[in-house]
Amino acid sequence: MRKNKSLLLSGPYILWMLAFTLIPLCVVLYYALTDVETGKFTLDNMQQLVQYLPAFWRSILYSLIAAVICLVIGYPVAYYMAHCGPVAQKFLYMLVMLPMCMSFLLRTLAWVGILQDTGIINTLLIKLGFPHEPGEPVINLIRTPGAVILGMVYNYLPYMILPLYSVICKIDNRLVEAAEDLGCNGRKVFSKVILPLSMPGILTGMTMVFVPAVSTFYISNKMGSTETILIGDIIERMFKQGDNANMGAALSLLLMVLVFVCTGIINRFGGDEEGSVIV
Repeated sequence: MRKNKSLLLSGPYILWMLAFTLIPLCVVLYYALTDVETGKFTLDNMQQLVQYLPAFWRSILYSLIAAVICLVIGYPVAYYMAHCGPVAQKFLYMLVMLPMCMSFLLRTLAWVGILQDTGIINTLLIKLGFPHEPGEPVINLIRTPGAVILGMVYNYLPYMILPLYSVICKIDNRLVEAAEDLGCNGRKVFSKVILPLSMPGILTGMTMVFVPAVSTFYISNKMGSTETILIGDIIERMFKQGDNANMGAALSLLLMVLVFVCTGIINRFGGDEEGSVIV
């Protein structure tokens, strides 16, 4: 009776997963392994993936750099939040979540307005008297790899802070006190106790930043150039412009494999929130 009740309660979720997860995955797999003209089974799409490897590796590189920068910025923020009072924690948590309440597109366009040749930064530098060529910006900030990575960091930084904050809050302060009683200074307490115990949050945050960043296309579309084309841009063009949906599905399948690998890593190494402490 209890099993039947559980199955009944999980029915809507199972139907949702079938309709919006498994079936779309099967459709992508079908198009990735079929010919665009005849619809017959073929591996040509998979073989042609080699020509898109530069964009694929560029996407991985930019995403890894963005994830590391988010970690460097987000860890001190999360650590500070976790050691504040309850009221301050709620306020800081709200500040971290606040940008996510705004449209992703608007947040990206705001940075375009700041970084573009006639944007806020270059306009301010011109008024301050910095030398520049007529009709040229003082600093070329937009359409660069740095601009794309900046857009990734800004949009996905909360995905790093929140998991870290959640894990650091759970660290037992008695372990820190025990390490101090054993003669550890502040640096050793952090490296031997706090950092190992926060490793699940680091892995989760890195994954949550890397996965959406590696598949993004709007950020690179608005803040990048032809030299910063990511794999998401190519997939979007193939589907939106109707060039080759089958090839786009093959590239999407490759990204899915990457996402599954990242998920497997976090499940394998990030599942134990207790961590290990070496004093």
